[in-house]
Parts: sequence; C-alpha cells; structure tokens
Amino acid sequence: MNTPAKKYDRFSKIYDLFESPMEMRAFSKYRKKALSLAKGKVLEIGIGTGKNLPYYPEGVEVIGIDFSRGMLEKAEKRKKELGLENVKLLYMDAQNMELDDNTFDTVVSTFVFCTVPDPIKGLKEAYRVLKPGGTAIFLEHMKSNLRLLNIPLYLMEPFIKTLLGTSMLRETQKNIEKAGFKIEKVENLFFNIVRLIIATKPTDE
Repeated sequence: MNTPAKKYDRFSKIYDLFESPMEMRAFSKYRKKALSLAKGKVLEIGIGTGKNLPYYPEGVEVIGIDFSRGMLEKAEKRKKELGLENVKLLYMDAQNMELDDNTFDTVVSTFVFCTVPDPIKGLKEAYRVLKPGGTAIFLEHMKSNLRLLNIPLYLMEPFIKTLLGTSMLRETQKNIEKAGFKIEKVENLFFNIVRLIIATKPTDE
C-alpha cells in the first residue's frame, strides 16, 4: 500500500533539495518566527528532516515525532551536526501518539496537517498531550477564503497529492478549532494561504 509514510520514506533523500527554493525565500524566516515562541517541554509533530532544529530557543526540551523512518534518519543527522543534546526523535504516528496526557508545555507543527491522513484525529491527539494552559504553534498552509487565491492550489493539488499525499486545500484553521483548541492569534504570512496560528488548551480541562 502506497501510504503517505512510504511516500515520504522514498522522497526523504531529495526532500530538502526539493523544498530549498521555498525554504530560502520564505519558509526559514517563517520557522524562525514560529519557533521563537516555543517554551519548556516541546513536542514537534512531523519533525521531518529536522528543519526547525536550528531555530529552537535555548533551554527547551524537544521530542520530535514522525511517521517516516527515512525523514527521521535525516533529522537525526541534522541533530548530530548541530550538537543538540536536548532533542529526542521518535518514530510515531501523529494520529496515535504513545505519549501521556497533559505532558507538554508547547506543541509545534510546521507544514504538517496538510499531510496527516485524518487531521482532526491528529489535532485531537496534539490537544490531548498538551498541558492545560499550554501553547500550540501551527505554521501551516491551507485553503484560502479568497477564491482566486485557491486557483493555483487546485492546479497543484493532483501533483502534490500523488507525490506526497499532501492536500493544499484543507481548512486547517477550522480543524484546529474543531479539535478543541482556543485560537489566540492568527498571522497571515503569505496572503492567507500560509498562516501562523497560536492556540491554547483551556485551563478548565
């Protein structure tokens, strides 16, 4: 079965090269902005090749999970190159996390919930493991509420979905709310297709 995980395993060898134009032009800047908000014990969902690792503040403790062993191998290499001893990488599915409830001060995802097969299930898992009062940082691309902006996304959808199982047309902001998070701030970084969403888990949980 050609699952998203297997697609990423195959693609892991050239993934960074494939994304390098976007990374240099904009994504690295967005990552730096998002990761500056991380505090305490951090869970990064879908750590991929570890592109966020250089941007974490000092003093945080990071557990990074991914469902692709190929991507995790790249992340492990990057972790060693950066000499990071505060990062632990685990092979794990975002939809079924083998992690305790109310564990993390911060949950991070960057360009992940366009790929999780059942995004609501994955987001509910993120909500479950976040401490009450904790912060979730979502840097994600999603469907715009402006029809004209969605035209190129619809054109790209068949190619990206075939290649990586990724959808350009998910309504991730709405999904975050459906999972129980309280959205505190939304910043549009590239029109309203790429958004930085800061959310919290209510303290009355």
